[in-house]
Amino acid sequence: MNAVKVGDITISNDSPFVLIAGTCVIEGETLALKTAEAIKKLAEAAGVPFIFKASYDKANKTIPGSYRGPGLTEGLRILEKIKKEVGVPVTSDVHWLQDVDAVSEVLDLVQIPASLCKQIDLVLDVAKKAPAINIKKGQFVSPWNMRNLVKAIEEKTDNRNIILMERGTLFGIDTMVNDFRSLDIMKSFGYPVFFDASHSCGCPGDFSKELGGSREFIPSLTRAAAGVGVAGIFLEVHEDPGAALSDADGTFPMARLSGLLTKLKAIDGVVKQ
Repeated sequence: MNAVKVGDITISNDSPFVLIAGTCVIEGETLALKTAEAIKKLAEAAGVPFIFKASYDKANKTIPGSYRGPGLTEGLRILEKIKKEVGVPVTSDVHWLQDVDAVSEVLDLVQIPASLCKQIDLVLDVAKKAPAINIKKGQFVSPWNMRNLVKAIEEKTDNRNIILMERGTLFGIDTMVNDFRSLDIMKSFGYPVFFDASHSCGCPGDFSKELGGSREFIPSLTRAAAGVGVAGIFLEVHEDPGAALSDADGTFPMARLSGLLTKLKAIDGVVKQ
């Protein structure tokens, strides 16, 4: 089992779980800093290591006029400020090859979006340049096929700071389901596996919304993932989920985060003892 280093956090499937959390997209410097500080406080109280995540550009938006974020330059400036002032590692997703150099200089962990996980040029460029890479399993990809991406990185780069993330599988045309066997299958590849609860709740067939989703299922899904045993949990969190500018229906309320972390910490401790 390869342990992965993200900032000053060591991550493995056998270590206490790590939280990756933040707003779906950067909604401005003030809210981003406030959110990072609030989650850090709650995570520290629960004894959970924390990595802040927010997107600088949601380039996969298809609804006209939907908010994409502040863009590369401003987004990285804000993320770097959070890294320095809040004192937590930071991560974001990259959609373009031309962004890889810039994000690799600022981010502690660079995320490959699920929709781009088979874009091998992007995956390998990030693996070559970033301190650590997080590959979200596409909702159209089987867990065992993620092994091919791991092999490609191992064969073509020296980077072994690799994280894989489960975010659900398309069921029919308008909903997402989780086969929790996928967590154990991907763990067998030898790298940390995270569970993305927010996007596992998505209803991608609901085109009337940015995502469609059911945040009420987040607690039960995260408890199930913790029961299997994972390196970490990924959550989109907002002080007012209904007002979130992206993926509102899959965003978890900040006010409920403390209670959730306490339960997950307890389950994680039993599973890994």
